[in-house]
Amino acid sequence: MTTNGTGRRPRGSYSKGRAKRAEILSEAVRVFADSGYRGGSLKEIADRVGLSQAGLLHHFTSKEQLLAEVLAERDAEDGARMFPADETLTGRQALDRMAGQVRHNTTVPGLVRLYATLSGEAVAEGHPAREPFVERYRELRALMARAVREAQDAGELPSDRDPVMLATALIAVMDGLQTQWLLEPDAVDMPAVFDTLLAALGLSGNTR
Repeated sequence: MTTNGTGRRPRGSYSKGRAKRAEILSEAVRVFADSGYRGGSLKEIADRVGLSQAGLLHHFTSKEQLLAEVLAERDAEDGARMFPADETLTGRQALDRMAGQVRHNTTVPGLVRLYATLSGEAVAEGHPAREPFVERYRELRALMARAVREAQDAGELPSDRDPVMLATALIAVMDGLQTQWLLEPDAVDMPAVFDTLLAALGLSGNTR
């Protein structure tokens, strides 16, 4: 590998590497959204970005790492869509946006299947996706707990409910609904169930 005399890659090479990595992630999101965990192949992703499979894996330590980062990319895209930087939302509106995310998930079954599969595997000690999932849940709990607190401060939720506990329960419902929906999509209406839960808590859950 050519360096700049300091043992480091030239800046241009580093920038190109980052750009190629971003391109791989972008195409991987599309492939797994269309084909799911088992149907989406590294070969198809590599072909789309003009690399061999070995060249693709040069940018990631393993297929599992690529899958974990695909989910992180998906989270970033979802976050930008649900919570635009130029918008200020109330706690209730933020929770309603989560209901909107449940609706959106029904349109990307491949990514939902990928998430469900990889999250189950990630509980194993030493799995490459374990730490990314731990961090994802920490951030999501913090986001939703903040929304719950704001809803409580506005008098939209009872103040005697612990925000972190409630946020954790809402996340658990979302994940559990995904599993049931994947197994029986015709029997489980994810958006309707989540809206019902929010309504039971005193929130509308009707953002489209």
